Amino acid sequence: MAYEITGHTVLTGLLGSPVEHSISPMMHNEAFRQLELDYAYLAFNVGTDKLETAVEGLKALGVRGFNLTMPDKNLMCSLADELSPASAIGGAVNTIVNDNGKLTGYTTDGIGFMRSVKEDGHDIIGKKMTLLGAGGAAAAILIQAALDGVAEISVFNIRDEFFKRAEDIIEKLKEKTDCNIRIFDFSDSEVLKREIAGSAILVNGTSVGMAPNTERCIITDDSVFRKDLIVFDVIYNPEETLLLKKAKAAGCPASNGLNMLLYQGAASFELWTGREMPVDIIKEKYFKR
Repeated sequence: MAYEITGHTVLTGLLGSPVEHSISPMMHNEAFRQLELDYAYLAFNVGTDKLETAVEGLKALGVRGFNLTMPDKNLMCSLADELSPASAIGGAVNTIVNDNGKLTGYTTDGIGFMRSVKEDGHDIIGKKMTLLGAGGAAAAILIQAALDGVAEISVFNIRDEFFKRAEDIIEKLKEKTDCNIRIFDFSDSEVLKREIAGSAILVNGTSVGMAPNTERCIITDDSVFRKDLIVFDVIYNPEETLLLKKAKAAGCPASNGLNMLLYQGAASFELWTGREMPVDIIKEKYFKR
């Protein structure tokens, strides 16, 4: 089928600022082509100052849905008609589905993380996680992991605005799940070492080690690494952070955030189309390492 815009083409897209760097348009449009779906995905540079106006316009145009990236994820919660459990707990939306004018908000980042870990061959349900960070990506991981059945999560963060936000999220999760969640001050290195020792997986949900500051590593004590510890870093630029290099040198199974990025997009794609994204094709074309 020749891929072209028609009078029936269904519009999806991305709102945020900046969006020029995003791989989402290529990823989704290629998936539409592969499945011969008459859909199109565009990126729109929209900050919080114009988000409400943009959402009303897209709603009036009858778009099927759209993604949101920074700085729009939090404000979108107040503009949606309904929120998924994960979005309601975390106060953030990265995917909107428009059903005849009703906007439902979802967050698929945590879904992307959980699928990435599973696709790597790891089962962390019923086990313990140590999570570094409490910002956007880390909060999404925390919420989805608890909802999906991870038994225990130890969160470490500096005492900034995200620490208090994480405490609020944890209280909500305790009401809705049986997950044993605790948050610690990141400055307590002995507690960090103890919690990692009892964990099946260590997750870096911060930007420490991201390009251009690739010489930084959030873990300074290499003794925490052991061969049966899964190490996951949400960073994918560089593809191998110093954290992952240290983990691999110690024999740990270790992964970056590329597949998390792919699978969160795949979850949005399925919400809009009811079809599974052909992830193997997308991975080969845009995520090949």
